[in-house]
Amino acid sequence: MIHKPVLLQEVLDMLHPVPGQCFIDATANGGGHTFALWERVKPHGTILAIDKDNDLIEWLAAEARERKANVIAVCGSYGELTAIASAHDITQADGILFDLGYSSYHIDRSGRGFSFQKDEPLLMRYEPEGHVQEGMTAAEAVNQLPEQELADIIYQYGEERFARRIASAICSERKKERILTTKQLTDIIARAYPKRAFSRINPATKTFQALRIFVNQELRELERALPQARDIVKKGGAVAVITFHSLEDRIVKRFFQNEKNTHMDIITKKPIVPTAEEARENRRARSAKLRVAVKK
Repeated sequence: MIHKPVLLQEVLDMLHPVPGQCFIDATANGGGHTFALWERVKPHGTILAIDKDNDLIEWLAAEARERKANVIAVCGSYGELTAIASAHDITQADGILFDLGYSSYHIDRSGRGFSFQKDEPLLMRYEPEGHVQEGMTAAEAVNQLPEQELADIIYQYGEERFARRIASAICSERKKERILTTKQLTDIIARAYPKRAFSRINPATKTFQALRIFVNQELRELERALPQARDIVKKGGAVAVITFHSLEDRIVKRFFQNEKNTHMDIITKKPIVPTAEEARENRRARSAKLRVAVKK
């Protein structure tokens, strides 16, 4: 396993996997949730594991072969959930899991510029270089987008109150030289940030979040995926979503609450959050929220 899954026991408790069932892990990542689900549905069950990152999918496929697990590892986006499931003869699933956002692998090992604490190429794409089919990298965004659009992205997706200052600084600096690394961008943001506003949170945090969400179209993909998950899951089956910031959580909450469109019963009246122990052991888990709804 190359990624520590968050809220693992809570996910298993909510999805109730039993032998012979079929589950979709729509964001398989390092396989933490994937193989935990497999252990519950084996020997005759099926797990469809989807991820945008071809490197992770290759690792998952190799791990599945070693474990002799019926895990179908597919490189793709959860925004194409129906098409991917249909291509593998899955028209209904007993449960579907989304564990959104990036992972410790992307920060620690991918080398794609997800972390402002490292000096790496400014990519921020979940797909490895050479596998990006459409859309921008973070470097292309900061070097090409108009200042107003860049400010809107930083404000909307990062909820950064100094978005205009940061966008202005980026546009001034890119006239001198192209911004191609995380260190360049982090230094620009630090200089643009008002000293009175510095806190324990790095000034680059929200801008990096915004660019990552924008270049990977994360919120659009989520909005596309949720209705597909509702349609694929069986009656009585659950859709579980782990979010890590308010923008994602708001989309999930509204979708589950819109009974007219979803035909689902929310079984987490309040989102499930990590225990104090898990939050201490896994920093990424601190902001996690799990919401679950069951199809009527």
